[in-house]
Amino acid sequence: MEKWHAKDTEAIFEALGTSSEGLSSEEARLRLQKYGPNKLPEPKKRGILVRFLLQFHDILIYVLLAAAAVTAALGHKVDTLVILGVVVLNAIIGFIQEGKAEDALEAIKKMLSAHALVVRDGRHVTVPAEELVPGDVVLLQSGDRVPADLRLFRTKGLQIQEAALTGESIPVEKKSVPVPEESVVGDRLCMAYSGTMVTHGQGAGVVVATGADTEIGEISTMVSEVENVTTPLLRQMAQFGRWLSVAILLIAVAAFAFGYLLRGYDMVEMFMASVSLAVAAIPEGLPAIMTITLAIGVQRMAKRNAIIRKLPAVETLGAVTVICSDKTGTLTKNEMTVRNITTAQRLFGLTGTGYDPHGDLLVDEKSADPTKYAVLEEMARCAVLCSDAELEKDDEGWKVHGDPMEGALLVSAMKLGLDIDEVRKAYPRVDLVPFESEHKFMASLHHSHAKEAFIVVKGAPERLLHMCDRKMHDDGTLSGLDEHYWNDRIEALAQHGQRIIALALKQTDFSKNALLFDDLKEGFIMLGMFGMIDPPRIEAIEAVKACKSAGIRVKMITGDHASTALAIASKLGLKNTESAITGERIDAMGMDSLKDAVKEVDVYARVSPEHKLILVKLLQKRGEIVAMTGDGVNDAPALKRADVGIAMGQNGTEAAKEAAEIVLADDNFASIKQAVEEGRTVYDNLKKAILFILPTNGGEALIILAAILFGFHQLPLIPVQILWVNMVTAVTLALSLAFEPPEPDVMHRPPRDAKAPIIDSYLLWRILFVSLILMAGTFGLFIWEEQNGATIEHARTVAVNTLVIFEVFYLFNARYIHASSFSLQGLTGNRYVLYAIALLLLLQAALTYLPAMNTLFGTAPLEPQVWLRIIAVASTLFFLVELEKYMVRKIKRD
Repeated sequence: MEKWHAKDTEAIFEALGTSSEGLSSEEARLRLQKYGPNKLPEPKKRGILVRFLLQFHDILIYVLLAAAAVTAALGHKVDTLVILGVVVLNAIIGFIQEGKAEDALEAIKKMLSAHALVVRDGRHVTVPAEELVPGDVVLLQSGDRVPADLRLFRTKGLQIQEAALTGESIPVEKKSVPVPEESVVGDRLCMAYSGTMVTHGQGAGVVVATGADTEIGEISTMVSEVENVTTPLLRQMAQFGRWLSVAILLIAVAAFAFGYLLRGYDMVEMFMASVSLAVAAIPEGLPAIMTITLAIGVQRMAKRNAIIRKLPAVETLGAVTVICSDKTGTLTKNEMTVRNITTAQRLFGLTGTGYDPHGDLLVDEKSADPTKYAVLEEMARCAVLCSDAELEKDDEGWKVHGDPMEGALLVSAMKLGLDIDEVRKAYPRVDLVPFESEHKFMASLHHSHAKEAFIVVKGAPERLLHMCDRKMHDDGTLSGLDEHYWNDRIEALAQHGQRIIALALKQTDFSKNALLFDDLKEGFIMLGMFGMIDPPRIEAIEAVKACKSAGIRVKMITGDHASTALAIASKLGLKNTESAITGERIDAMGMDSLKDAVKEVDVYARVSPEHKLILVKLLQKRGEIVAMTGDGVNDAPALKRADVGIAMGQNGTEAAKEAAEIVLADDNFASIKQAVEEGRTVYDNLKKAILFILPTNGGEALIILAAILFGFHQLPLIPVQILWVNMVTAVTLALSLAFEPPEPDVMHRPPRDAKAPIIDSYLLWRILFVSLILMAGTFGLFIWEEQNGATIEHARTVAVNTLVIFEVFYLFNARYIHASSFSLQGLTGNRYVLYAIALLLLLQAALTYLPAMNTLFGTAPLEPQVWLRIIAVASTLFFLVELEKYMVRKIKRD
């Protein structure tokens, strides 16, 4: 990209073949043909049908479609429709949640200006922003959205809000002089960028870039080129689905070969048995349970101010190892607060945060009475008078209308005991010199009703020191100015990351009604200086602490200055607050050294969108699961690339929200901590659901295998009964586990390894252990009934009900993977478990006793004493699994 910010005005006019008088209409028309319209290029979009069909491109969905095909071949239309319903529901949810990049680009387009005031043929004319071309001269004034990238050549008090591009919370004063070539976007004071807002003053600039070549256009291109990262859960489920599919296929083929070749079964009969085995082994309900568990997580998170845009992001949060957070508005409240007041004799402190005017004056860390210090009363009065901001209270709290730094001064005056309205009435303003970047101060002339007149000056401390020759002491007496003392004070406050505003006062004649620059050259009394900062949120400090104990590293990435960022990082308690890496250093460092640095450094300042994207990619290369927060257009590429993109709901741009998976309703870092807790709980609950569902499939598959091995010509379970058990236990019992509350240690353990399979060796053992018990009990009762003269329908009904009652008892075991369920909490702690059991028993009663169900599912009514046998056998599972848990805990302890 051309370094326009480093060139002087004449060189730019020459390079672009233009002048301060702008282009002719004819030249503008020719250039429009050459450069094209000033709008972002339309991305190639996938058709709706293609996007919908791609939702089916998943191994588990293929397994489900195979199950549907099998049930259709067997003529069981109900089962086929149920499975296809689950598949289509999954696809619809995925389809609705997709299309992030397209939405993000649409949102960026909406930010662009609709019209622009330009100089054409020597006249001021308004043209559509799309018709701007390089070389056009654009005129800017307060309230305008900048229509293209401009190199400014004339400014008058011009301030531009660039938060959407740079993350800097305060409008930037613009100048027309060139800046060093290596300057980052936030430091290019002679540039005005497309999509940013003019908040103050006027300016003129020459268009140097339009459309895709603008800074915002480059970001748009980056968003469209950034690849989405698949979530750990989707990777694990894909891996698990492949493993399961291969295992099912191999077992079914082996069973078919064994039965047909060694046991002499009829080929068709053996084929149906193998189909039964495959249907038994496929966990039909698993994708639905996954979707519903994630959806319940979404609802829980919404109650805690985190709105989820993409379902799998819920669980990814649980695996996050690094949170890269923006500073302004997320870790801080984006409300400037006066922290210190320095006078000629001492340094005062002020408590309280934000715009709430409650707080104490501190002297040597102890509360003090402001009325004892005449200089503070004078400073508070002058701060109120030389300010245009207004402070008001509404239902949501205190708000500032106007400049946030002036708002902070008003709040500090109220903390010092002043009534703003009374002061302004007592000393009406007669004249004003507004703040301009050239002179770096604001001055106001006031008359009192007692015929006094004085001038107040507020502004940059180094500028005001040149205008003062005296200072005021705490008791209101005056003496000569010591510039070294004040320079030391400025440095001390700056080291704490504070922005400093000085106040000075000068008496004048009551006859004076107008302010001239000659009145402002000298003779002022230095009253003191305010040190202000956008302080960290109290709840953010707690949240950072909680993240530390959960093994999550918090890194701050901001467009603000390094000193401010380090000061805030220190107060937040980030791990490494010794040094910060700036955007310039990132550009200068090689990728290898930067990859090493990102492990240790926690503060990044003055960074651009490209830097944010680089940092996210490097952290991911190190194996980290990265959550990235952001609110500006500049954050969109990094939000999209991160494992979890988190946008701000209140102050975030639409571009950021569209690129993110999660939107925070309250813009508060503490909500991220709560969302991580929910994410970990969701993963725990998914694991419990899988650990519950798979032994059902394993038990059923083992029952079919045992029947083939032992040469039974009548299978204990037929496919339609297997599907009934799989579906009803999934939608009742397994689903109730999605409502499990968080485990007590959920935020006191390190993040799980995202590369680890969802089913580790211990869970595999548990699945096999429970499957064997299910098989033994169910198969045993089936043989018992057959040998005691029961019909095949009766024996199969016993087998189906035994399997289901086994599951009921096992549900209590599954509530805790390792901990004991032998407690009141373990048995009654989740009311949804009890509701699910009640519903399941009604369904089983219908299956067993309704004639229509007997016909459809090949079942028969059972006598009461048979139920006693079933319960006696099934209850053994609860005690055996609890014994196994106890043994495992004991081995771990030893």
